[in-house]
Amino acid sequence: MNIYVGNLSWNLKDQDLANLFASHGEVASAKIVTDKFTNRSKGFGFVEMPNDDQAQAAIAALNGTEVDGRNIVVNESRPKPEGERSGGGGGFKKRSFGGGGGGGGYKKSGGGGYRDRGGYND
Repeated sequence: MNIYVGNLSWNLKDQDLANLFASHGEVASAKIVTDKFTNRSKGFGFVEMPNDDQAQAAIAALNGTEVDGRNIVVNESRPKPEGERSGGGGGFKKRSFGGGGGGGGYKKSGGGGYRDRGGYND
């Protein structure tokens, strides 16, 4: 079972995460997600446990517990059908609202320009 672990301290390493879950059963892998540019922890990670019963016991035992000064969130990781796309779409919407609200000029000239281009394509 793949387990999501959130609200992690920036100080934790992959091995710390594995050790945390090892007391509840076999850990196949433990990975804290890091920023690809700064290599700094993003504050969440994933643990893979081959035995589902042990994984459920670990989730029940660890969810909400304090680790390195932070109450961690532990639950079964479920893949989202449009995982990356949904997040990216939300980000795009936020950026477009910010741009639209920040510059009326863009809305008039840029928006009109795009509309004109659309008309030429028809």
